[in-house]
Amino acid sequence: MSTPSQSPAPSTSRRPSVGAILLEFLGSMNLAITLLVAVAVASVIGTVLKQNEPYQNYIVKFGPFWFETFQSLGLYDVYSAGWFLVILAFLVISTSVCIYRNAPHMLRDMRSYRLNAREESLRAMHANHEWAVALPAAEVERRVAAGLRGKGYKLRRKEHGDHTVVAAMRGASNRLGYLLTHLAIVIICAGGLIDGNLPLKLKELTGRIAVETRDIPASQVPRESWLPVGNPSFRGSVTVPEGSSANILFLRLRDGYLIQPLPFSIELRDFRVEHYESGQPKSFESDLVITEPGAPPVETTIAVNHPLIHKGYAIYQASFSDGGTRMKLSAWALNTRESRNQSFDGAVFDSLKVETSQGPMTLELDDFRLFNINPAEEGSGKRFRNFGPNFTFKLRNAAGEAREYENYMLPVEFDGRPFFLSGVRSSVAEPFSYLHLPADPQGGLERFMRFNALLRDPARVSDIALQTTRETFGEAPPDNAGLIQEVATTMQRLVDLFARGGFDAIAAQVEQTVPEDKRAEVLDAYIKVLRNILTALYFEVLEAEGADLGGGVSERDAQFYDDAINALAVLSRYGSPFFLQLNSFEHVQASGLQIARAPGKNVVYLGFALLIAGVFVMFYISHRRLWVRLRERDGRTEVLFAGSGNRDQRDFRREFERLVQALDARFRSG
Repeated sequence: MSTPSQSPAPSTSRRPSVGAILLEFLGSMNLAITLLVAVAVASVIGTVLKQNEPYQNYIVKFGPFWFETFQSLGLYDVYSAGWFLVILAFLVISTSVCIYRNAPHMLRDMRSYRLNAREESLRAMHANHEWAVALPAAEVERRVAAGLRGKGYKLRRKEHGDHTVVAAMRGASNRLGYLLTHLAIVIICAGGLIDGNLPLKLKELTGRIAVETRDIPASQVPRESWLPVGNPSFRGSVTVPEGSSANILFLRLRDGYLIQPLPFSIELRDFRVEHYESGQPKSFESDLVITEPGAPPVETTIAVNHPLIHKGYAIYQASFSDGGTRMKLSAWALNTRESRNQSFDGAVFDSLKVETSQGPMTLELDDFRLFNINPAEEGSGKRFRNFGPNFTFKLRNAAGEAREYENYMLPVEFDGRPFFLSGVRSSVAEPFSYLHLPADPQGGLERFMRFNALLRDPARVSDIALQTTRETFGEAPPDNAGLIQEVATTMQRLVDLFARGGFDAIAAQVEQTVPEDKRAEVLDAYIKVLRNILTALYFEVLEAEGADLGGGVSERDAQFYDDAINALAVLSRYGSPFFLQLNSFEHVQASGLQIARAPGKNVVYLGFALLIAGVFVMFYISHRRLWVRLRERDGRTEVLFAGSGNRDQRDFRREFERLVQALDARFRSG
């Protein structure tokens, strides 16, 4: 009788769910390493590339193409870039999943003595040894336990019918090292996210704040660009002049800024700075007064690397600058026949409207420096010398084009002769080109300016040109009576060319009007004629000063003449209708403060402490296990001793051999 055949049951292998796959991916080692490498690369970029600079600085440094490329990648504020915050968030999630998946197993492994180890498994271990001892099993166990406890091992035992297993373990906390390091990564990243700009980015995405890009006073900044006083995390800066106070900060964000109000006011009583011989700042400090409603004022001094921590706000001494130095200035006209100067008052950061021979312009007073240390001339016996105070300003025309100038207050000696220095450049990417105006015997500019004004007086130049022409022809006047006037007019044009463009203008005129084979001869003749007229004008300046020219010109006055001609020859490149001279000043300094509120800082510190502890535990504590299998047979006890360690197998092998020797000695004793 046959029975009906039964078909085998179909295979029902279950596919993992999407959640399980996602959990596996987030907790994978590959993802964690990739994220850590990305964070490391971003940190390198943030270290090499100076962060949160004005965008104009990056444009000058990299050019328009690379500026836009780096801007699109968020490299100018790496630690607040969206992609960096996303990487941190994923790193936190990945490491947390890894802890979630592995922590229970590791904790169980720390408590498990594995008392069910089989004989085959123990024999398969690299470290094992066997004895046959003529002692009862209980006595052998006692001696084994005493020996292992003496070496710091914790023991557990279990009866298995015909045999007993004694398991020993030391360094189980090694497993905690893995957990601590992973937990430290989570805590550090969480602290970074707390102190990052993630809340600001979320507010910006939701339209609750807007970055201000205009250079306007704080009082005119719209409320959309103000943050709440209770903002939990920020880092901003403010410049406070001496005698002034501030209760807001400016938080730089991409190409603009946000305003962070403070719950207190910071007043700068005094600012002090010390310099090295080279002129570099040695140290600087600020005397501050912190005031807030309902609390007594707090007076303190902060310096570099010595901040003030006030109610969770860290106030750092970050920099210093001019705080609005008040100056008395004189403007000497350079392209008119007037040699008088116009005096006026100004202060750093002022913007003044001025009428000039080139039309209306804006004078922007930018900065003032009390000391200007430069390398000394060779042979002077000194390494450095101080050029004295200077100030910088911009002169902007009606079209918005500006040139930047750097003028020194006191004459600076070169080759034993004093000069007033003025640097000029068309953009911050260029170095300054310096104009050297010779100082007269009284240490001023009056002689040079009178000489320059006389050069630009057409009537006086015409008279001297005519007089010089007549003296040249002497007692033999030409037949053509108009020739003298024609020659004088030509000489006057030479002077006008020189006044407008220097020797280069005369050379250009010769190149355009004279055949090539005669240019050198004509140019030499023009220069001789020009110098005759310039000499006559200079003599007139000296006579106006009361000089007696009967005995000739002194060597000092002759040298001044040469220096003045050199300055006049390049004056057309100066680009300013006047020379701005600093007569006196009232120095006002300002302290650059950086104020931060970082509640995540302590979280990060905790994370680093855990990281150090975890690394120490992992590298300096070895997890080692030992097993002793005891079986009594025919009046003897068979002992199987085996062990394993998770680090430095060579060192564990040596320890195991020492334990074997110690146990062997115990078995033979008594």
